[in-house]
Amino acid sequence: MSQSHQQASLPGCPSCEEPLESGDLFCGACGYDLSAVPAPPGDRPTVAITVPAQGTGPQGTGPQGTGAQGTDAGAQGAGAVEWPAASEVDSSDHPAPTHRPTDLPGTDSGGKPLPTAAPSAVRLDEPGGTGDTSGDFELAAPDPRTAEHAGAAARGKVCVACRSGHVDPDGYCENCGHAQPRERDHMEQELGSVAAVSDRGLRHHRNEDAFAVSGTALPDGSPAVVAIVCDGVSSATRPDEASAAAAVAANGALMESLPRGTHPQQAMHDAILAASEAVNALAQEPGGATEHDAHRHQNAPACTLVGAISAGGLLVVGWVGDSRVYWVPQDRAHPPARLTEDDSWAAQMVATGLMNEAEAYADERAHAITGWLGADAYELEPHTASFKPDRPGLVVVCTDGLWNYAEAAAEMAAAVPADAYERPLHGAQVLVGHALDGGGHDNVTVALLPFAVPSQGA
Repeated sequence: MSQSHQQASLPGCPSCEEPLESGDLFCGACGYDLSAVPAPPGDRPTVAITVPAQGTGPQGTGPQGTGAQGTDAGAQGAGAVEWPAASEVDSSDHPAPTHRPTDLPGTDSGGKPLPTAAPSAVRLDEPGGTGDTSGDFELAAPDPRTAEHAGAAARGKVCVACRSGHVDPDGYCENCGHAQPRERDHMEQELGSVAAVSDRGLRHHRNEDAFAVSGTALPDGSPAVVAIVCDGVSSATRPDEASAAAAVAANGALMESLPRGTHPQQAMHDAILAASEAVNALAQEPGGATEHDAHRHQNAPACTLVGAISAGGLLVVGWVGDSRVYWVPQDRAHPPARLTEDDSWAAQMVATGLMNEAEAYADERAHAITGWLGADAYELEPHTASFKPDRPGLVVVCTDGLWNYAEAAAEMAAAVPADAYERPLHGAQVLVGHALDGGGHDNVTVALLPFAVPSQGA
């Protein structure tokens, strides 16, 4: 900045208007005594506004119409207002509540009374722009996340991944595309002394297993407990529907026949036939194979079935396919046993003496089943067996998704937790976890049925 500009910006002499420099006591041109000039007032941009008294006009004038009188009246009004002193803290050492301007009576700068109610959070101006707030109501801004969840919930199921998208009928989120877990991916049920757990596993895209556990009473009043486990044939169409239909039909047949006094072994045989009819009916339903297809039964829905009944001191098992039943005594000093024989290629090789068990189950064809429930089954041959244990134990009813990781009876007994007899649901959960830890290559389903030896009478 140049020196001339600084001098031009300094005040001039009151006598000759000659520019002055800072600190001059006399004018350099005319010799005027600058000490006699009063100092200029400081810059005070803020103007004090007095509060007018009640009854003053909108322009700050008093009732008599003069500005001076309005100012005096405003000063008197301002002095008449007694502001309450706010206490610093109360007895709980918390600051006293803050008073809003609308909590105290008074007037605004125009002399109008202050509103006594809090202003509305939303203003709805009329189309004419008058600003009339009649009919206004308070409306807080909605949380977009809450609104999104509420909208998705109103439309249906909410995605478990993004927690906001709607799940379409195919089971995928419309927002993020994430596949939703199906209801059958993991199922657990405990009914009295019997429990079952089923899991999709780690490799399959759905759970094609199904189970049913139930209890009823024999004609003499003694209890009868049932456990049914079904495994859908993956190479068939709609295997999940087949296993579910078979489990429901077999369980329903047993719940009808056992209370009538039918022998448990005969009841199991009839239940397997009822399950077969239910699975066969699926091939004729819409959505199955085309009616005009001459080979419509070649890929009909199919599944395997295994079940156990504890009734009247008897343990009855029945099966078609390669699902199994194991016996694990409560006293582990006694040996366990496998109570079923597989309808499989490996079992046939062993039964005919063509291979030993190790060679047969090491073959890639080992798990090819030779018996199943379905419209394309060659010939249905339900297998049933009846046992009368002399000691309490645990009945393990499972699919190959479990026994693939504990094939021998001793291996299965080692996998069963020690307290499974008293806690069957926990034991089933542990066994499913054992299969998942082993790889979970297949669906895993297991039902545990504690068998109690009835007390001997006189």
